[in-house]
Amino acid sequence: MTPSADPPVRPASSGRRLKLLAVTACPTGIAHTYMAAEKLVQAAEALGHDIRVETQGSIGAENVLSDDEVRHADGVIVAADKDVDLSRFAGKRVLAVGVAEGIHHPEQLIERVRDAPVYEAGGGAGAGGALLGGGDGRGGGGGRGVVYRALMNGVSYMIPFVVVGGLLIAVSLALGGHPQPDGGLVIPEGSFWRHVFDIGDIGFKLMIPVLSGYIAYAIADRPALVPGMIGGWIANTGALYDSKSGAGFIGAIVTGFLAGYVVLWIKKARVPRFVRPVMPVIVIPVLATSAVGLFFIYVLGRPIAWVFEHLTDWLGGLTGAGAAVLGVVLGLMIAFDMGGPVNKTAFLFGAGLVSRNPEVMGMCAAAIPVPPLGQGLATVLRRGMFSDPERETGLAALFMGFFGITEGAIPFAAARPARVIPANMAGGAVAGAIAGLAGVTDSVPHGGPIVAVLGAVGGVPMYLTAIAMGTVVTALTTVTLMALGAPTARAALPVPRPAAGTRAPGGARTAAPAGGPPGALSGHLSERTVRQELAAGRKDEAIREMAELLAASGKVTDVDALVGAVLARERLGTTGLGEEIAIPHAKTDAVTEPVVAFARSAEGIEWGALDGTRARLVFMIAVPEAAAGEEHLRILALLARKLLDADFRGRLLAAPDVASALRVLEEVG
Repeated sequence: MTPSADPPVRPASSGRRLKLLAVTACPTGIAHTYMAAEKLVQAAEALGHDIRVETQGSIGAENVLSDDEVRHADGVIVAADKDVDLSRFAGKRVLAVGVAEGIHHPEQLIERVRDAPVYEAGGGAGAGGALLGGGDGRGGGGGRGVVYRALMNGVSYMIPFVVVGGLLIAVSLALGGHPQPDGGLVIPEGSFWRHVFDIGDIGFKLMIPVLSGYIAYAIADRPALVPGMIGGWIANTGALYDSKSGAGFIGAIVTGFLAGYVVLWIKKARVPRFVRPVMPVIVIPVLATSAVGLFFIYVLGRPIAWVFEHLTDWLGGLTGAGAAVLGVVLGLMIAFDMGGPVNKTAFLFGAGLVSRNPEVMGMCAAAIPVPPLGQGLATVLRRGMFSDPERETGLAALFMGFFGITEGAIPFAAARPARVIPANMAGGAVAGAIAGLAGVTDSVPHGGPIVAVLGAVGGVPMYLTAIAMGTVVTALTTVTLMALGAPTARAALPVPRPAAGTRAPGGARTAAPAGGPPGALSGHLSERTVRQELAAGRKDEAIREMAELLAASGKVTDVDALVGAVLARERLGTTGLGEEIAIPHAKTDAVTEPVVAFARSAEGIEWGALDGTRARLVFMIAVPEAAAGEEHLRILALLARKLLDADFRGRLLAAPDVASALRVLEEVG
């Protein structure tokens, strides 16, 4: 695409009909993406302008804007609470705000886009970066939102490297490795399984730079990718700053944010016009990479090396302490940074004593698998608290934990460090203490259940007990801490894609499949799951009452589990959509089939909606994990669109009985 060379001319308020584009996206909330899109379309039509809206969700973008549409657009509105790539809008007036602004002030946005700044190639940072800059962008939630989006961007790109690297290493160790008295689990050089191990090791080496690089990318766009990745590699390579261990994922987070903000700072510099074309591809990456790399080596790296050395000396002085105390200390260190300098200090301390004091390595070996096993168990115990990608990562973490690969827990720790790291440390301390009290020995410098299977552990029953107890403590602590505060890292329920037979925002009506149901709710909502009036006055009471209403369908196997799943989803972000609507929902195996309930509240229930209205129309949607697919998303999308119609809402509120309400609801779809 060749962007326009000059910004479009701003017409007067009473001037020509504008051709506008918009992108809406939200990381949480079932329908805010579509509500913002519909509101922008309605406002544009009322003001006499043309608009095309692209909706973006975790399942992909819909109604994608074409290059030709961008080329002829007079302005672009980005109403998003997550990172949106703005590079295709270079040369256009771009107004970046939060998704709530698109819902509540669409007319104002259409007026404000006339004076929006022109987005220059390499000069922005996507919606996240735009929001960082202040002004209009702060409608998206302020600085904390930018930090969160950047961190999640890095974690999402890192996860495949963790999974691929960890599983290949685990498989190669299981099938090609064998214990050596002085060398741990060894895979013969030049063998097939050694090559598999090496490939997995490359994945592990790349995951830290990828985490750092994509944190930086989310903050300052493509020019920040190189300094972020190289900075992450430097942070993970201790030899560059005289440390025996790299700074691991914690160092990568530091370099990612450092690179992103350094690039933003360099972008502000005024340079001659002839230099501008090479700024994003040469000047900015070179300057930022040099600055971040040298700063880490000479400023941040030295303290890390100093801490590493003094931790080793301190541990050496603990050998005479009680076994339980030493086990607690080693367990805390092993679980703290999962492959970082603190972890490596404890591990090397145990490995150095493996020949003359194998009890120390036994404490380390018991703590090593606890973080990945504990986080994996947490995703099994409370599935509703975790997104689909996290649950998949949890299964991989269980596998990695069995083979003593602590790094399997890094995606969880990077996503929500304040909850996961303390939970990991609690479990590691328990495992280390039990192993120390029981006098467990490990004759190889490795950990996890695999070393017991291979015969390298003395006191196998207590060794496995220590691991099991530590794993349970970590899992329970994780879900408890997540329940106490709003989780900050789970990916939201995927934003529904436009369904067949509906008009996409700014687009044409698509054809409905032949033989489809007469309405979106057909088969999922019945007279038994509709209630004329809710008795509840609070949100939590209403959620339980709605869950019990769903149970009348015969498709709910565990009401308490359903309530827990809905409340867990609610903590991620309110499902109060505004306009007196709430759609609480959950994906849970507490239901056997997709099912929908509807009830009204005359007084309204406080649901935390963006517009401050109390929920009078409440829908609850529950689907089993295996069925959380297109049909489920279709229901959500069509409900959200239909409920934007004030006449439809009015008729639903005025329906005199359940049968009348059902007749109104047949229009959905």
